[in-house]
Amino acid sequence: MQTYIAHYSSPAASDARAKGLFEFESASRAGSKANLKDARLKMLELYGKNAVSWNIVKVERKRASAESCNEQMELDFRAPKPERKRAKRKEWW
Repeated sequence: MQTYIAHYSSPAASDARAKGLFEFESASRAGSKANLKDARLKMLELYGKNAVSWNIVKVERKRASAESCNEQMELDFRAPKPERKRAKRKEWW
């Protein structure tokens, strides 16, 4: 079975805002209805009745490179991206 990461959020009008992610396992293909159903069942199992109104925003496959990281931070030595400049507006009158 493949391991997936599901991102969830509560409705915008909710009193108790919730946003986060959790891991789950599914034998279904990524993005299929069966995969979303497995994610929903795992969310309800983890968070109980609080999660009934929550929506699953995105489901993505867990990458193997994240497991081999061993909790060590990675450094990025690339040069920073150049700052983009906005184009000047042309006056039409």
